[in-house]
Amino acid sequence: MNLEEVNTEIVTNRARKRIGRGIGSKTGKTAGRGHNGHKSRSGYSRHPTFNGGDLPLVRRIPKRGFHNRWAVTVFGVNLDAIDSVYLAGEEVNPTTLREKGLVKVRCDEIKILGNGELTKVLKFTVTRISESAKEKVVQAGGTVDVVAARRTPKERVAALKAEGENEANEASV
Repeated sequence: MNLEEVNTEIVTNRARKRIGRGIGSKTGKTAGRGHNGHKSRSGYSRHPTFNGGDLPLVRRIPKRGFHNRWAVTVFGVNLDAIDSVYLAGEEVNPTTLREKGLVKVRCDEIKILGNGELTKVLKFTVTRISESAKEKVVQAGGTVDVVAARRTPKERVAALKAEGENEANEASV
């Protein structure tokens, strides 16, 4: 076989297989469904976890622990990684951390950790930072601004209730 003969059998626009069109077509009579049985009937569909009548795998495997779907996922970035990527005077925030490739995973919050040394003056605008990282940033001459993270729906409702109570108190005074 030569290299130019590799793609000779490939057909890009092949006509669809016309099933159930007589015995001469190889897919006549039972139309490729075989004889009797559930799969030969029209409208057949099987549950995705169906295991041939056995106990399904999802029911056989033990469930352990608790998975909190509302838990906040926090991704840590160390100072030595930040120092190697940023230039002096730049701002460090979640957006720039993603742009520079330091945060590639999906997370709710990013925390700056104090591993390594910081040799440049940087401005940090973050939601979480460790005490050791904060000390090192200030020692290097940078600034740290800790902003509030996005609120959860529960926190939003509590804040709205508190606002409503404050307005009611002000109106009564």
